[in-house]
Amino acid sequence: MELTFNLALPVAIGGDHAGFAYKEEVISYLEGKGVQVKDFGTDSPDSVDYPDFAHPVASAVESGAFAYGILICGSANGVAITANKHQGIRAAICWGDELARLARSHNNANILCIPAKFVDTATAKEMVDIFGETAFEGGRHENRVNKIACA
Repeated sequence: MELTFNLALPVAIGGDHAGFAYKEEVISYLEGKGVQVKDFGTDSPDSVDYPDFAHPVASAVESGAFAYGILICGSANGVAITANKHQGIRAAICWGDELARLARSHNNANILCIPAKFVDTATAKEMVDIFGETAFEGGRHENRVNKIACA
C-alpha cells in the first residue's frame, strides 16, 4: 500500500488564466503551511493555452521530483485531459471533499484538477488538504490502477 505523499518534496502547481486567481491563493495557502511549491504558471489572468502549463506540471510529477501536482482551469477538463496523456499520471477532476478523498484512496491520483468556475476557494483549499493527506488504499484498487496504463 502506498503512503501519503512525501511532502519533503515540493508540490507542482499550474493553471491557465481561468485558474490564475485560485492558483495564487492555493500557493499562499500551502506555503503558509510550510509546503514547498513550484509554480509552473501562468503568471497573469491574460488568456493562455492550458496545455502550456499542464504538460510541465505533469512531466514534473511524472519524474518523481515533486510530491504531487495541482492543476487549475475553468472546468478542469482541459488540464486533466492534457495531464492524463502522460503515462505515469493519474489526474483527477474534483469539485468536493469526497471526490478528492476517493481520487487518492481508490485511484491513486497524483494530480488534483480543480474547476475554478465550479468551486469556491475554501472548497479548493479543503480538497488540497485532503488530496495531500489521503493514502492510497491499495488492495483491490491497486489491481485496477495497474490496468490503467496502455503500454
